[in-house]
Amino acid sequence: MKRRRIVQITPYYPPHLGGMEAVVQHLARQQAQRHEVTVLTTTVGARDSPRRELVHNVATIRTAALDVAHTPVSAGLVPALLRTPRTAVWHLHAAHAVLPEQVALAAAVRRQPFLLHFHLDVDQSGKLGWLLPHYKKHVFGRVLRAAAGVLVLTEAQREFVRTAYRVDPGRIFAVPNGVSGEFFLPPRPRREPVLRLLFVGRLSPQKNLARLLRALMLVRRPVVLDVAGDGEQRQQLEETVQQQGIPGVRFHGRLHGAALRNRYEQADLFVLPSDREGMSLAALEAMAAGLPVLATDVPGNTELLRGIGALAPADSAALAAAIDEFAADEDLWQRTAAASARAAREFTWTAVADQVEAVYAEVLP
Repeated sequence: MKRRRIVQITPYYPPHLGGMEAVVQHLARQQAQRHEVTVLTTTVGARDSPRRELVHNVATIRTAALDVAHTPVSAGLVPALLRTPRTAVWHLHAAHAVLPEQVALAAAVRRQPFLLHFHLDVDQSGKLGWLLPHYKKHVFGRVLRAAAGVLVLTEAQREFVRTAYRVDPGRIFAVPNGVSGEFFLPPRPRREPVLRLLFVGRLSPQKNLARLLRALMLVRRPVVLDVAGDGEQRQQLEETVQQQGIPGVRFHGRLHGAALRNRYEQADLFVLPSDREGMSLAALEAMAAGLPVLATDVPGNTELLRGIGALAPADSAALAAAIDEFAADEDLWQRTAAASARAAREFTWTAVADQVEAVYAEVLP
């Protein structure tokens, strides 16, 4: 196996909270068992972290940046990238503007190939949101087509990237997200009589926890909800719970390690009410923990959970009806829990790293 120098390039990195950040961290640590790995990122969301550090054999370099309209802008990132060895693999993770163009420009200057990891196609929002369709068409599409290879999470994403951005299908590779071994738990019975719901994720508009809170006001069976996560909507959501008098909702903040595993172990049903996903790491963790998963039938959730979990239309009444069904039907609960556990065994970070390495071998010198 060829030992490589790999540079994972990402706008955000832990302790910044988010699914893409977690993917980069897991992949980098897995690759570092066989390769020399550096993560090149920004200081956004990590201003108290060292600018340079070595953790789990992964070197992290954070360049100073400003967060402009939810987009990290760093003048020092391109110079840092150009200081990397010419033999290094440039693996770009893209879900925001500016950084992809910086990497593509540096690659063109140095005549170096790069790979682009496509995590999610975001919708326009905010005052400058009207610019996003033009950016996608005239700028981001060119970056995608310039990449030596484009990694997507699902076959549906592969088709989307091919048609929406006119990328050569021969350069698009479907590689799923993974789940850490620590989340695999043995089978266990459902707790009675109250159904314990769990949400894990960023408290942001995309995750749409508000949809689940509205569903709780329509549920007929006794349920409680544990919320593990943080984000810009936390205060607003906590105020909604208080003002609407929604009982049994507890906000735990961001959880890690044993505390997060304990939430999965204590839950009966994982609920993902999001508007769209790339491939939810939290859903994969819930599956590994042997939890039934109920999710909105939207892109990302549909591809991961079809035939495994329960998919409901993206509205509160449909979620409420599905929750009541799980509360009332023990056989449904058992079947869906078993399907989760079986499917999760196919998603390990070792397998993901092997697939990524196969892409490197195919498209890079």
